[in-house]
Amino acid sequence: MAKLIQTSRLAAVVLAYVTMLCAQDAKPSEYRVKAVFLYNFGRFVAWRPAPKSDSFAVCVLGQDPFGPALDATVAGETIDHAQVVARRISRTQDAASCRIVFISSSEDRQMKEILAELGRTNVLTVSDAPRFTRRGGMVQFILDGSRVRFEVNLAAVERAGLSLSSELLKLAISVRRNP
Repeated sequence: MAKLIQTSRLAAVVLAYVTMLCAQDAKPSEYRVKAVFLYNFGRFVAWRPAPKSDSFAVCVLGQDPFGPALDATVAGETIDHAQVVARRISRTQDAASCRIVFISSSEDRQMKEILAELGRTNVLTVSDAPRFTRRGGMVQFILDGSRVRFEVNLAAVERAGLSLSSELLKLAISVRRNP
């Protein structure tokens, strides 16, 4: 019963944010919805060990498809008592201060190298690039009709020393457990 309540709570949080977006925009853009997911992923991931920082950085590596949507989503928000900030980075080495890195599909040609380098860090990797989780990424956005959904590569998440809540895993359309 407690797990059902927690799952319902996560779904309610995501639904509340999407509903808020719909109230602001007649139809929220795909990347506005993805920005809300990125923020909410941060609330349901445990970092081991927890990074020591005054901010919780959600970073975009490569060309930024979000525009102002990511900044607007995280403005004034906190996770684990840290101010959430959006950052744009151009090099994988700049991801050291990030908790979540969205890897733009503009980086597809370098994806293998990027994932190899970020795989040695304590960073949640997210993308909407094709076959992202099959190539070693952690969370891949998938369009299901007009809905934004996601799948998870749990083996990659665990190799990075991260833990996803069971509530988040229940919302995934697919959870890959094998490397």
